[in-house]
Amino acid sequence: MATEIRVPTLGESVTEATIGKWFKKAGDAVAADEPIVELETDKVTIEVPAPAAGVLSEIIAKDGETVGVGALLGSIGAGGAAAAAAPKAEAPKAEAPKAEAPKAAAPAPAPAKAGSAGTNGPAVAKLAAESGVDPASLAGSGKDGRVTKGDMLAAIATAPAAPASPAPAAPVAVRAPSVPDDAAREERVKMTKLRQTIARRLKDAQNSAAMLTTFNDVDMSAVMSLRSQYKDVFEKKHGVKLGFMGFFTKAVIQALKDVPEVNAEIDGQDLIYKNYYNIGIAVGTDKGLVVPVVRDADQLSIAGIEKAISGYGRKARDGKLGIEDMQGGTFTITNGGIYGSLMSTPILNAPQSGILGMHRIEERPVVVKGQIVARPMMYLALSYDHRIVDGKGAVTFLVRVKEALEDPTRLVLDL
Repeated sequence: MATEIRVPTLGESVTEATIGKWFKKAGDAVAADEPIVELETDKVTIEVPAPAAGVLSEIIAKDGETVGVGALLGSIGAGGAAAAAAPKAEAPKAEAPKAEAPKAAAPAPAPAKAGSAGTNGPAVAKLAAESGVDPASLAGSGKDGRVTKGDMLAAIATAPAAPASPAPAAPVAVRAPSVPDDAAREERVKMTKLRQTIARRLKDAQNSAAMLTTFNDVDMSAVMSLRSQYKDVFEKKHGVKLGFMGFFTKAVIQALKDVPEVNAEIDGQDLIYKNYYNIGIAVGTDKGLVVPVVRDADQLSIAGIEKAISGYGRKARDGKLGIEDMQGGTFTITNGGIYGSLMSTPILNAPQSGILGMHRIEERPVVVKGQIVARPMMYLALSYDHRIVDGKGAVTFLVRVKEALEDPTRLVLDL
């Protein structure tokens, strides 16, 4: 009996995924729990393991198709390659007599299936509504003649007649063609589900929030001195390097306690104040920016925060971050300084009302007690939702972060 491969539960609020790639071809032997297909969701990439050992007898959902939770991806036949081949050889023989009778009628149902909203996925229906391309007019390349998302995208890209229909206002943006010499040197790559979601969420944040950014700078001398003095013994004891993020996370939590509206969000006509501190740490990966969340960070020591961040960093690099790792954040910290950024205006991670941007440390002349001295300075940027946070609250928050970092004793004494 064949074992079905289905889309697993993808996590809270995630209802569909795109087939990234199959690791096996039909007819390949697979072991139980061996990764067999990669799914891209709008948050993470997931590898689906084989539910049983055997032979991959059928691939139903092709690369690039969008599938919902519980959708059938393929099936695994029991036994080895020879055993799997035998049923395949027998099946056409048994069906041969049936195939002759409906030959004349076979073409009729195919268009009905292709155009049926019930058999085509939600992604096809969405593209049809946005572009005006009728799925019923296409020859589907999916199973049983289904129209796939790829069929729709191809039709949209090659449909010059689209302007003839004045009703749709061209929601699917089509760029002007490049001149032939330039086109030959271009490379077109399909955006991953994650990258599409990053683009959409960042634009939504700009459109929906009254976003403003305030700046300050911080003298990092005290933190750097403390780090230099204790980094070796810290790593020996805790098995993780002492970075700056633990100090910044602690400083942010103290500031959030003083200015609680920065740890709040809007829900319709209500403000939701979060009396807990789940701090998102933005991490860059080769597939895009992800924001794992250090939950209840106020209850962790600096060592505990550094361990959590280090663990998330490894998981992000290995593509092992789960959806649960990135849910429930109340405030986000992003560090452009590791890439050399001197100053930036970070975009809110909706629906949060604040995000702190760290930047590179640079020796600059500053005046201390009437003397011009060189100090390691860092610009800080707080982007905030002005609908919730007033200018006074935003400036106060950033000053509290600055004070805690310039005198790290405050972090220990909770001052």
